[in-house]
Amino acid sequence: MTAAQGADFRSDNVAGIAPELLAAIGAANAGTASAYGDDEWTQALTARFQALFEKPETVVFPVATGTAANALALSSIAGPWGVIFCHEHAHIRSDECGAPELFTGGARLAGLPGEGGKIAPDVLVRAIATAAPHGAHNMQPAAVSISQSTESGRVYTRDEVAALAKAAHAAGCRLHMDGARLANAVAALAIAPADITWRAGVDILSFGATKNGAMGAEAVVCFDAATAAGFEYRRKRAGQLFSKMRFVSAQLDAYLTDGLWLRNAARANAAGARLAAGIRAVPGAEVLVPVEANEVFARLPDRVIAGLGERGFRFHAWDHALGPGSVRLVTAFNTRDEDIAAFLAAARSLA
Repeated sequence: MTAAQGADFRSDNVAGIAPELLAAIGAANAGTASAYGDDEWTQALTARFQALFEKPETVVFPVATGTAANALALSSIAGPWGVIFCHEHAHIRSDECGAPELFTGGARLAGLPGEGGKIAPDVLVRAIATAAPHGAHNMQPAAVSISQSTESGRVYTRDEVAALAKAAHAAGCRLHMDGARLANAVAALAIAPADITWRAGVDILSFGATKNGAMGAEAVVCFDAATAAGFEYRRKRAGQLFSKMRFVSAQLDAYLTDGLWLRNAARANAAGARLAAGIRAVPGAEVLVPVEANEVFARLPDRVIAGLGERGFRFHAWDHALGPGSVRLVTAFNTRDEDIAAFLAAARSLA
């Protein structure tokens, strides 16, 4: 797509495959390999993730989609009568068609309010404390799930994650992190992956790659053997143990090689920052949420929104969450400078 045709800012999901990952898929296609995860790529992933997270107890289970990763991870820490506390706009609650409820056998997702897609510890503590006043007559607190980065493009700091983990663990709940955009958060914080996950109290992680250059590769990362126990059966029953698992694992291997995952994320974040800075200079426009990763939420004049659409630029209206005139724009690892410049020039001319 040329800049003249309009750039696509609907999601980082619209981006293609990173060349390094596409090459890895091609390389894995040569010859034969053992099936169902007994191949060399999948077998090597355990050591790769143990090194990445600096924890020898780490166990990794490749899957193909974020929904599968989240639903399976939550099913391993929350039973049918469990309550899973999450943000009211969390992806697991709003965009996964009840998959977490299905895979847990009936757990309930309790949505909590919070600015920027974040849950505050005091809000969580109150919610857990009042969740089951009548014992066996009520569903029981079981887990907490947070998104990193959030659905509003904000990033949890290590201290914020640790505070939520402390509150969850004090109530006997486990902490799950939906890391569909974990790379963007780690790149933004310039922090070791271990420091924002298990060292901060995360028990189980949905590790995302698809939004950041993969064709279709995610993973469930368990940080101790007890959490990983039996998970291979859950994955098989869910149809996520692929006979040709090497093609999923080869993507994850390439994704982590030489820091590619963080370089891709840093490029996406930088593109988001440039886009936000330019929008602030458009007459009548405003950025509604601090831009910390690769999502930009802005309010634009109606004539600008209409004109951008007519010129072929694509993005999502966000009126349902942020009011009239609000839009969401997402940058990716391969967002081009010329596309950002074309979008901003068009917006200024329309304003």
